Amino acid sequence: MNKIRVSIILGIMCFLLTYGIAIQIKTVNSNGTTVSTSQTESTLKTQVLKMKEKYEEKYKELEKAEKQLEIARQNATNNNEELENLENKIKEANKILGLTDVTGQGVTATLTDGLETSNMLDPESVLVHAENVLAVVNELKNAGAEAISINGKRVVTSTSIMCDGNVIVVNGEKISSPIQIMAIGLPEQLYTLKRSGGTLSKFEKNGKIVEITKSNKITIPKYAGVISFKYAKTV
Repeated sequence: MNKIRVSIILGIMCFLLTYGIAIQIKTVNSNGTTVSTSQTESTLKTQVLKMKEKYEEKYKELEKAEKQLEIARQNATNNNEELENLENKIKEANKILGLTDVTGQGVTATLTDGLETSNMLDPESVLVHAENVLAVVNELKNAGAEAISINGKRVVTSTSIMCDGNVIVVNGEKISSPIQIMAIGLPEQLYTLKRSGGTLSKFEKNGKIVEITKSNKITIPKYAGVISFKYAKTV
């Protein structure tokens, strides 16, 4: 009888020990997965930061090289009318392409997400979307804008304006409300964006917050990326 009792007790102890070991292994594996995931995220963040620093460093080098090239061009074109004309053509082409900083009179239009309570039937309509920004940019172009920027990012021929979830992506970079669109051109013409029945008034009716102001001096930075033609070839 004692042997049976001892066997039962040993069996229960073995079961409890096995169960305890199984729980411990599961806990260790779970913690290991969490640590591994955390380490992976940390590694990715570090790599992204390093790539960003490398990009900024290379961009500064490019700007320095461009300044040196500009000085070399000026020295080379001194007292040479033909080269001076060629240099002026290059500058004009860069201005058209958006590869140089420009300043002049124009307008600043600001689009801001409205309050959800402004339009309870359609809450999404109070948010600024990519198509809203695109509509403003197109209307400014039609009104004669010579240069445009969106939150400090220059709009060029290859500029893409699209949605990525709840954010807007311009030239591959995410931006969020408020969206500031600056345009250089004749202020009176560009200001027609505010006219009754125009793009901005429609946004305002939907609950978005809009504002447009004229200015005698607006500075728009050059395009920070690289413009390349993959399919178009010179004839």
